[in-house]
Amino acid sequence: MDELKKLIEALGRTLEEFRAANDERLTALETEGRADPLLVEKVENINADVSKMLAMKAQLEKLETVVARTAAPGGGGGSSPTEHEKAVEAHRKGFDAFFRTGVEGGLRDLAVQAALTTQSDPDGGFTVPADTEAMIDRVAETTSAMRGLSSLITISTGEHKRLVNQGGSTSGWVGESETRTETDTPTLAQIIINVKEIYSEPATTQTALDDSAIDLEKWLADEVGIEFGEEESQGFIAGEGVAEPQGIIAYTTVANASYAWGKVGYIASGETSVFTDVDKLIDLQHSLKAKYREGSTWLMSDATQAHIRKFKLGDGSMIWSPGLVAGAPNILLGKPVEIDDNMPDISAGVFPIAYANFKRAYLIVDRQGIRVIRDNLTTKGSVKFYTTKRVGGGIIMYEAIKLMKIASS
Repeated sequence: MDELKKLIEALGRTLEEFRAANDERLTALETEGRADPLLVEKVENINADVSKMLAMKAQLEKLETVVARTAAPGGGGGSSPTEHEKAVEAHRKGFDAFFRTGVEGGLRDLAVQAALTTQSDPDGGFTVPADTEAMIDRVAETTSAMRGLSSLITISTGEHKRLVNQGGSTSGWVGESETRTETDTPTLAQIIINVKEIYSEPATTQTALDDSAIDLEKWLADEVGIEFGEEESQGFIAGEGVAEPQGIIAYTTVANASYAWGKVGYIASGETSVFTDVDKLIDLQHSLKAKYREGSTWLMSDATQAHIRKFKLGDGSMIWSPGLVAGAPNILLGKPVEIDDNMPDISAGVFPIAYANFKRAYLIVDRQGIRVIRDNLTTKGSVKFYTTKRVGGGIIMYEAIKLMKIASS
């Protein structure tokens, strides 16, 4: 995409300007104890430009990903469709007719035959086709950083249970004729993640629905996927776990030196309301056990990223570097940075930065089946589509995630 290439080139030039101005600012602070306010303002303005360009880069990359994933596969081997494929196609056509006209036409039974649900009378609404559900989830992923970072599982019930090993040796080496000594009994914990319901209610006109040229699958995915993604993102980060998922910063936290299973360890910034100590980021990174650092990622808001972009190590090297290739992430202390503005900005007592192996630490549970209720009665002249999805999320490996707290201790 030419637009993305041009943006990356412009970003590189702006970053060079930012580094030069920031170096001048830091030198003034070190030699004179203060920096010219005009210079400080220049640095902040260029830094803001960098943030805008990085956001545009991320949007263009996500757009390319969605286009690539939703492109229709190439046609044809000519083989006869299986019975399941016939049932899936029959359901897709039936759903399209229901969506446009409101005629149900045995749609509940078609959903069972297509293996989209085990119930001929679901709790509410009609199950969308599998391709539509997948498209909605793909659109949601472009909005929710956590959905792209975490482990995912799909279930057909209301909760997911699993046993996880809290730690301890459960294996060992032994020679062919040596006595097998007993290993430690693993300490297991049961994790239960309940799914919660989120909804969206896009509306259109019957005239638009009568237009056969309109791709209703894409329309619903765009309208609902973005809304679901925004709601999910808030839940996975700050949700209280009652009517929404349990978010990573909503768990009981404890200073990492006192870490215990069931709590999230944190490193204190050493300051009550600001953050200036780059060494604390290094401490945070190394508070995560080495076995989790492979595949680890930083998570923070864009404002927090803009703040730490100014930090340098003792040898003068920058701790943050941009991804100046399409699809490449920004890098902080050698690890990728993901941005989600549901993470709080830097202020007293909050947790603005997470560092984790999210695949190991957090599990998102999707209940199979996104459902739609068609409503052409409530508002004259329009048709509403009350769309619901059930999703849950929670930490499944507490030692695989650490937080930074803005606090003196």
